[in-house]
Amino acid sequence: MNQEKHIAIVGATGAVGEEMLNCLAERNFPMSKLTLIASARSAGQTRTFRGEEITIKELTHDCFDGIDVALFSAGGDISLEYAPSAAMAGCIVIDNSSAFRMDPDVPLVVPEINPEAAKTASKNIIANPNCTTIISLMALSPLHKKFGLKSIIASSYQAVSGSGAAGIAELETQTKLLAEGKEITAEHINCYPTQIASNVIPHVDVFLEGGYTKEEQKMLFESQKILNLPDLKVSCTCVRVPVFRSHSVSITAQFDKDVNVAEAKACFADQPGIKLKDDPDQEIYPVPLDTTCKDDCLVGRIRKDQVLDNALTIWVVGDQVRKGAALNAVQIAEII
Repeated sequence: MNQEKHIAIVGATGAVGEEMLNCLAERNFPMSKLTLIASARSAGQTRTFRGEEITIKELTHDCFDGIDVALFSAGGDISLEYAPSAAMAGCIVIDNSSAFRMDPDVPLVVPEINPEAAKTASKNIIANPNCTTIISLMALSPLHKKFGLKSIIASSYQAVSGSGAAGIAELETQTKLLAEGKEITAEHINCYPTQIASNVIPHVDVFLEGGYTKEEQKMLFESQKILNLPDLKVSCTCVRVPVFRSHSVSITAQFDKDVNVAEAKACFADQPGIKLKDDPDQEIYPVPLDTTCKDDCLVGRIRKDQVLDNALTIWVVGDQVRKGAALNAVQIAEII
């Protein structure tokens, strides 16, 4: 950045907002001032940043004067209502919700994949992709450059952190009840349609016509936009699992060119943001705990698919709260 900027976090008290604060501190982000913004309910609370106590301000339409970059993580409805006001005030909005992702005039950015798009924000709004899309494309993009991506068949194993603090609290409560030999009743089930502890739920986000969920369709449309592959085919099943943090995705990817496992593994050498962890003979492969609270995604279990021609099956894991949300937004801010 040419000069230090006035940065704001909107939704500063949420799980992702808190992680944005951590990322800004850990990366020593250059800024002249930091403003923390949240709902009226949270206004007046304080957070400590670089040894300074910062009082959280209430979100209003006129609270963006003098702010250069605002990281939004307060949900789609809030973004739709307040992001245009921030943009009109001359602030560049980096929005973590789905509100603007498919707007053709709003760039959808993963800094390791399409950083140049961040500089084309004609509306002063840049969208952060869905967490599952980010984590998947961190592994698929290097392979796409080598072999030419044609289609994706994926199943995600999504941690409760994807539901925010409430999802984490629900799994904690239910796990404790089970450990104590107690019954989980309806009063303990709020975030999900059924019990999440000791269970998996093939339902993330709302169902759409055709039987897919909104989360599953995000993988299709966002991948097409980020990779600039309008003909990319994607079929995805998103599953919530009783893991606190870090999503995992099993992917079968078909390519235009013949694939070679050794060459595929070589694609990840010195690749920023993604590391290879793949030696099944030694039982070495990525698991969610490997990436929890860490920046890099991990990829492993790379093998030739036994059904499709020119296809690889892979396993990729990444921290949903960090790379899948907060870190990606901070990296975009670093670009601009």
